[in-house]
Amino acid sequence: MLPRGMACCALLPAFVPAPALAGKANDTLVYASDSEAPNISQYHNNVREGVILAHLIWDTLVWRDPRTGDYKPQLASAWKWESPTALVMDLRQGVQFQNGDPFTAEDVAFTFNYAVSSESRVITRQNVDWIKSVDKLGDYKVRINLKQPFPAALEYLAGPLPIYPGAYFRKVGLEGFAKAPIGTGPYKVVSVTPGKGVSMVRNGNYFKDSPQGQPKIGNIKFVVIPDPETRSAQLMTGAIDWIWRVPADQAESLKSTPGITVQSGETMRVGFLVIDAAGNSSPHSPFKDVRVRQAVNHAINRQGIADNLVRGGSKPVYTACFRTQFGCDDKVVVHYDYNPAKAKELLRAAGYANGFDTDLYAYREREFAEAIVGDLHKVGIRARLHYMKHDAMQVEYRGGKAPMTFYAWGSYSINDTSAFTGVYFKGSSDDIVKDPQLRQWLETADTSTDPAVRKTNYAKALALISRQAYLAPMFSYSTYYAHSSALRFQGYPDELPRFHEASWK
Repeated sequence: MLPRGMACCALLPAFVPAPALAGKANDTLVYASDSEAPNISQYHNNVREGVILAHLIWDTLVWRDPRTGDYKPQLASAWKWESPTALVMDLRQGVQFQNGDPFTAEDVAFTFNYAVSSESRVITRQNVDWIKSVDKLGDYKVRINLKQPFPAALEYLAGPLPIYPGAYFRKVGLEGFAKAPIGTGPYKVVSVTPGKGVSMVRNGNYFKDSPQGQPKIGNIKFVVIPDPETRSAQLMTGAIDWIWRVPADQAESLKSTPGITVQSGETMRVGFLVIDAAGNSSPHSPFKDVRVRQAVNHAINRQGIADNLVRGGSKPVYTACFRTQFGCDDKVVVHYDYNPAKAKELLRAAGYANGFDTDLYAYREREFAEAIVGDLHKVGIRARLHYMKHDAMQVEYRGGKAPMTFYAWGSYSINDTSAFTGVYFKGSSDDIVKDPQLRQWLETADTSTDPAVRKTNYAKALALISRQAYLAPMFSYSTYYAHSSALRFQGYPDELPRFHEASWK
């Protein structure tokens, strides 16, 4: 009888091409993940799989060196601040989109003016809401007008703000663009198959002066394989070359498999529970009481989850941000210890001596969600797990139907607290708390040009979020990568696999 992990190999034809299509011999890197972006456009999804594809297909104006953190010209060739709310950028000449259209200032102006418009339906408004408009100053010069000072502008321009081809996008619209995207990036899309994956080929005309270098592998294929055991089994058979988010137990097993290399390390991604403090999910919601929310925080064994489930460098987290992000001050927040007795005491004081029934929504790492549910049950919070796809869960959460929601947020790899705290507490559709004081502090922190003022206001916001237990930060994610030993690959803490850097040994 085959081991459990190998039995699923019978599913191979349903998910990926035949094994011979992967690997060094065919110059084809096949990588797999458990989910996919509902829309391949970077502005219209907020899942990590979409971020990875975006960095292969499109370029940004600015590039941040993952090793040094330095900002370098990419599609922009130079920039200067004309005023605190006007950034003038000279653009690189001689760059072509993958369909042959020349890259010009018209494309930059179109992309950003479209993104900030109400008709664009951008998913994470936080990423673009600092931009007021963009003026074309010449064929290769633009002015980015800010609504107010935004000191993290370069960080965002180097992250989730790729440049689209204006003429092509206008012609095909968002729906057509999602099916056949065009960029200036190192790889161009051959096909997009919903539920299956994306095929790409190296862009032979990728501009030579790109700071990220030239792509080395000829073909890249992303395939969707929901089951972790199936992904591992297909890596072992050579059907695919690279997987990630490998469960710790599987990663340990794969380390002893010939021809497989395993890497791991802590990332910027944080796992946390958002708690319905406003009571939108029920008129008599227990979570309206801060003591109940604090009980949730004391009930969760952060260290245990980090050490025994996540592993690979994971650490407990107590802030609504990741510690390396500018303004993320761990010293101002409550470090809720794992204290079931304290949690029960708080529940008794709130009138729930016998606990209560509730619901917890989740979309990823079911074993993590089940561990959280188990911890809550121990103190009398009898949470029923609703495990579903991200988009379906998002509808329930934004619709006010979820008492508790297990989220993971990687901040689009932006190393600034605005990319985390602002998303959930500054009035967007993901802000279910709607605390006006929080919003004011965060607005000041996001827009001040004085670093000290920024830090002070982030600290006040983070302290309030913690005292009020609006959410329960739990742990940082580590990522286990497993890949063919024939592949030269380097992981980074920002959780962005840079396949354009990868090569065959």
